[in-house]
Amino acid sequence: MLFTYILTSGISCIVALVIVSGLTRRRVYPLPLPPGPCPLPFFGNVLQLDTKRPWLTYTAWGKTFGKIIHSRIFGIDFVIINSESIARELLDRRSANYSTRPVIRTNELAGLTFNTVLLPYGETLRQHRKIFHQVLRADVAVSYHEMYSRLASELVINLLDATSNPQKHTETYAASLIMGVTYGYLARGHEDLFVSRARELFDISIHIFSPERAAIFTAFPFLEKLPFWCFGGSLALMGRCRELSRQLLNEPFNEVRAQIANGTAVHSLVADFLSQAHDNTDEDTMKAIALTGYVVGIDTTASTLKMFLLAMVLYPDVQARARAEIDQVVRHDEMPCLDDRASLPYLDAIICEVMRWCPVAPLGMPHATLNDDVYDGYFIPKGAIVMVNQWALSRDEDIFPDASRFDPSRHLTVEGKLKNPFVNHFAFGHGRRTCPGRWFAENSLWTAVAAILPSCALIMPKTQTETGLR
Repeated sequence: MLFTYILTSGISCIVALVIVSGLTRRRVYPLPLPPGPCPLPFFGNVLQLDTKRPWLTYTAWGKTFGKIIHSRIFGIDFVIINSESIARELLDRRSANYSTRPVIRTNELAGLTFNTVLLPYGETLRQHRKIFHQVLRADVAVSYHEMYSRLASELVINLLDATSNPQKHTETYAASLIMGVTYGYLARGHEDLFVSRARELFDISIHIFSPERAAIFTAFPFLEKLPFWCFGGSLALMGRCRELSRQLLNEPFNEVRAQIANGTAVHSLVADFLSQAHDNTDEDTMKAIALTGYVVGIDTTASTLKMFLLAMVLYPDVQARARAEIDQVVRHDEMPCLDDRASLPYLDAIICEVMRWCPVAPLGMPHATLNDDVYDGYFIPKGAIVMVNQWALSRDEDIFPDASRFDPSRHLTVEGKLKNPFVNHFAFGHGRRTCPGRWFAENSLWTAVAAILPSCALIMPKTQTETGLR
């Protein structure tokens, strides 16, 4: 018995030493890595990092080490980009090397591998993006104008309800839009089962697929054998996340199938798929595409609208200027529509500023290098996790003076025109991983903002109460 104990303990120590030596041995590169904080043995920089808000740490490091920095967490190389020009150079112009995603084991453990956003670069991703392009590209996105307007009107009516929650209504608006396109489904208020499940899934997943948190599973694969509750926090919810993924992949899809059988189905991505023969797309792929669309689409649109409402409370001068612009272009008894957009550039500038002022995803989505690379004399190794710190981009005083202030006019030329196309905003990502739904997001956000602004005088007191600003 004693011999068995000693043998087991000895083997465990040897395994631990092998792992530690593998994580701490100094690698030799032909050129220096990008500058960054000095890593500790074994841990790297993980103990120096705010794991809940790593973008703030990376931004602070950027002030010391520069626009491109290197850190290491449990032996994994991280390259953080704090400059839009560097992001464009690497992720856009060298996209062939920066378009894949890192392997993040928590995504697989939590059942999130269906998500188009997380797929490695390859044929499956190209198939997903091709289908998204069919229903969300620029010319098709504009064709949904009647749906945008109808749901935006409902959103305004709901926001005027003094007993309601603005955040829930923005989620319902976003959910109804994307689920209308994918499933032909209209969300039944903020208590809708599919919407509440999608919200729960997203809330769990944004913590799970953090590469900084997931690094420990790469360093110690045996941890995967432990029950999820051992990890505490959001990682303890990986089992719940897997259950939600299974439900949402199948239940909305099966509801459309039942509607087709009884003749009540309406035109949608899934209905068209189930009604026609498809040689190159299987059912599991379509389920994954549809679920990605509404899980990702709900949060990004709803969060942006929530920040818009907050900005209008905090900056009444911006609100007044936007309403004045609308009054000059649109009759008082009408709501602005997409046909009026070219004459209302300040509205576009407001949305651009909302997305800059409070990025929905401060670190975007992580990229990974397929091969070694060199930038500005620095070596970027194969397999490194590369992240664009959108928070740092949004606070770059050289590009956005007085960056903490909400100022839509910074996006306009002297002549009052929009400086850059909305779809080129860094919030939509870079290179071959740019969001395929950016035109749909653009139109849905603009229509909602244009509908809300004329009623701001009635909505804002309610929003002030909800945000605790009174």
